[in-house]
Amino acid sequence: MARPEITYAIETQALNLWYSTFQALFDVDLQIKRGQITSLIGPSGCGKTTFLRSINRINERLGYVRTTGSITVLGNDIYGPNVELIQIRKQVGMVFQRPNPLPLSIRDNVIFGYRLHEGRGRLTRSQRDEIVERALRQVLLWDVVKEKLGRPAIELSLEEQQKLCIARLLPVKPAVLLMDEPCSALDPTGTEAVEEMIWELRGQYTILIVTHNMAQARRTSEECIFMLLGRVVEHAPTEELFVTPRHQETADYIEGRYG
Repeated sequence: MARPEITYAIETQALNLWYSTFQALFDVDLQIKRGQITSLIGPSGCGKTTFLRSINRINERLGYVRTTGSITVLGNDIYGPNVELIQIRKQVGMVFQRPNPLPLSIRDNVIFGYRLHEGRGRLTRSQRDEIVERALRQVLLWDVVKEKLGRPAIELSLEEQQKLCIARLLPVKPAVLLMDEPCSALDPTGTEAVEEMIWELRGQYTILIVTHNMAQARRTSEECIFMLLGRVVEHAPTEELFVTPRHQETADYIEGRYG
């Protein structure tokens, strides 16, 4: 799906979205660079999560959602007539606010998505073990769980469960990882560990993170998007946006005047 010449992993043009009669997104035009971490900030209700869920068409599960405009992922129109939804969700993985491990073993959690997407053929034990180890190493979890892969995933700490949920996405080789407040359920120690893991994934994946935590946005992202009332106000390199914002609304939000 990806081509070397593609600079932007995600592009939107004139993206509008309605929940029934309520318009949640207004003419969103964005270009999100391939292989970078981009954070999405703004007050509650500004459209951050709605935008995130538009990129893999999760919003369409709600029968009263209507979308206009375009979204392309790695040059492919995700609303194109020949696009299969299962292929979009293979290319675009989603991580939610609270960890949602399956009621299975750690090992079976990691391999679940691969078996779902990659067909019905049987994996040899060595193939399965290689896939599991590679994914767990990528999320910096292998050394913690390698001796207990058969244990239930729910026995892990919240931080470890969130890392496991990310590891579950990796064997199907997504190009884009969407993260909706991935540290909101974690304590400071867990947050630091997950942020370290996200930074380690930089360059291997295009990562888009929704966060209310200004310090987290500044620490973990290379570019930052500020949204307000369903519109993109500013999109800039992260340090530039925080130090010299171009718009007063951005400065007001960063300085805690609202939101």
